[in-house]
Amino acid sequence: MAKASEVKVGNILRFNGELVTVTEVLHRTPGKGGAFYLDKFRNIKTGKIVEARLATDEQVEICRVETNDYQYLYEEGDNLVVMNNTTYDQFSVPKTLFGQSVRFLKENMDVIISFESEEPIMAQAPNFVELEITYAEPAVKGDTSSGALKTATTEIGVELKVPLFINQGDKVKVDTRTGEYVERVK
Repeated sequence: MAKASEVKVGNILRFNGELVTVTEVLHRTPGKGGAFYLDKFRNIKTGKIVEARLATDEQVEICRVETNDYQYLYEEGDNLVVMNNTTYDQFSVPKTLFGQSVRFLKENMDVIISFESEEPIMAQAPNFVELEITYAEPAVKGDTSSGALKTATTEIGVELKVPLFINQGDKVKVDTRTGEYVERVK
């Protein structure tokens, strides 16, 4: 347990039974009454923002979170099996922790996962991945307007919009946060 005055931005707390990350800490000293902290928290599971008014000596629980690199091994139902790169221990992590970027994961890819008391609480895929195009619609002759795009399918089955010059067999860089084509890889 720690005092509210020891809480810093980036800490992960157990607040009202939920895990939250501290996004903002404001110290207030009003003309009347004692000083207090006005903190903003983001719920780790739901993403909802919560504000709390804490007295300077109020006790809060700062959680110990371990964040490491893991290797994604395979999919198992609604979970992904990952392996710790240093200890070779395997863990099952819910797909939902990765959000929309889960569709861009390939086997043996490195990911970052945070655990709190043996429970995975946050997961992050790489920001960019390189994927091979397995099918690309042929470009229509005469469709050379600036910024023209066509649909292509990647090696993991994800469809995305790519420029007309991308062909089957090309490798492309994709932003996992937005799902958009970035560039062709040589």
